[in-house]
Amino acid sequence: MGEHPSPAPAVAACAEAERIEELEPEPEEPLPMAPEDFDPGNTGYISTGKFRSLLESHGSELDPHKREVLLALADSHSDGHICYQDFVNLMSNKRSNSFRQAILQGNRRLCSKALLEEKGLSLSQRLIRHVAYETLPREIDRKWYYDSYTCCPPPWFMIAITLLEIAFFLYNGVALDQFVLQVTHPHYLKNALVYHPQLRAQAWRYLTYIFMHAGIEHLGLNVVLQLLVGVPLEMVHGAARIGFVYVAGVVAGSLAVSVADMTAPVVGSSGGVYALVSAHLANIVMNWSGMECQFKLLRMAVALICMSMEFGRAVWLRFHPSAYPPCPHPSFVAHLGGVAVGITLGVVVLRNYEQRLQDQSLWWIFVAIYTVFVLFAVFWNVFAYSLLDLRLPPPP
Repeated sequence: MGEHPSPAPAVAACAEAERIEELEPEPEEPLPMAPEDFDPGNTGYISTGKFRSLLESHGSELDPHKREVLLALADSHSDGHICYQDFVNLMSNKRSNSFRQAILQGNRRLCSKALLEEKGLSLSQRLIRHVAYETLPREIDRKWYYDSYTCCPPPWFMIAITLLEIAFFLYNGVALDQFVLQVTHPHYLKNALVYHPQLRAQAWRYLTYIFMHAGIEHLGLNVVLQLLVGVPLEMVHGAARIGFVYVAGVVAGSLAVSVADMTAPVVGSSGGVYALVSAHLANIVMNWSGMECQFKLLRMAVALICMSMEFGRAVWLRFHPSAYPPCPHPSFVAHLGGVAVGITLGVVVLRNYEQRLQDQSLWWIFVAIYTVFVLFAVFWNVFAYSLLDLRLPPPP
């Protein structure tokens, strides 16, 4: 490969673009980096020697954490070349899987003080740092998140879902004149949002049942878990990914009930909540040494106890004498459907911060499994009920 001209003007432009990016968190145009300044021979690579000297002379103009990542990128390539696209992805906040592997497999230069040791941070900066240590196992990812997070957009999905659930619960509580164990009210199942086996052809019920809860005790735990676990996860991974895991858990929960507990209705957002919490706990266990959140063992134990108590309450309620025989009380199987989604799709999402999921073979395997399950459940709901000659409870 031939010699390349020094790309000093381009990196200076990158530093200027970074300062502009602070004022405009969502630029519509990519950073002003011309490929010919870095790779005039159009080979796809730039020299690590010139790249390192460039960083040493102009690194003060860049964010210190981003400079560390750039140096780590240079250290990881012993063959003397750096992929130009990896550099562009870094400066454009678009990290590819190959870029992550280049850093993780190389001799990373993250020897400066850890993010946790930095002083003089504002309240909002300490909150962002706390979220980073709560959810991300690698220091390089924590620094990347700390530098990149702008709170625009805010974690709107989990907050909106939580507010809607509270609003619907209060409305039903006033309508039924009952807030504790609402599910025992004789008219509870008449609500058009509840999943009922006799009304399974109304497809919206497989999703809208999350806005109906068995009582204030059921709603309270789900809301607490959504806010304490779901909001930080959404701040890190974004509304699209966390919303996907949540909704996938909700749908899997109702479909699991329609297959495994065919005569029971379903209420509550436990399917989505258990998907997020299970994914988060599994991610902590799989990255135990890297997770530096405080009292992680105690907090995991508390989370598991709370989830077990909620699951035990759901099992007890399912087999408690029904307030509207012959229809039983709502099923607990939705919790298990949420856990299954969390430890499969959810774990892949949480383990790949800022990475393209389409590059992960495990992602496509779990998506295929989930799709097969959904298709199976749809056919089951269409044909199995009549073939089994199952006696369903009458519609509410």
